[in-house]
Amino acid sequence: MPDLDPTDRRILDVLQRQGRITNAELAERIHLSASACHRRVQRLEAEGYIAGYVALLDARRLGRGTTVFVEITLAGQADEVLDAFERAVARVPDVLECHLMAGTADYLLKVVAQDTEDFARIHRQHLARLPGVAQMQSSFALRKVVQTTAMPV
Repeated sequence: MPDLDPTDRRILDVLQRQGRITNAELAERIHLSASACHRRVQRLEAEGYIAGYVALLDARRLGRGTTVFVEITLAGQADEVLDAFERAVARVPDVLECHLMAGTADYLLKVVAQDTEDFARIHRQHLARLPGVAQMQSSFALRKVVQTTAMPV
């Protein structure tokens, strides 16, 4: 983050915690004029520091209170195998995240489900059909201890 000064960092910190704050409120919080604040936010967006704005939904309220982490080991490491797997997993609506890993598993998925029965359906209809999978291990989260979307700036 060499191009970010302390004011830019404060802007990013506030925006990622309160994305709906008005420009006037943001400017007041970081001690800038509204026009200077607006220019900085536009620059941070244009330079890609701010990738987008989203509403964070409550999974429990939406009936998706079960989080399952799935470790997947593929049968091979050829580019075609990895590409086919990544294309297929991107189409599974219940997968919130998919990470290519270093270590024992090739991929780690974060899956949301209504409950264990719903996860069994997701496993049967989607995960078990992913191409190139040699082994799969699922771990159910019992409780969230820490959750944030705020990046350290």
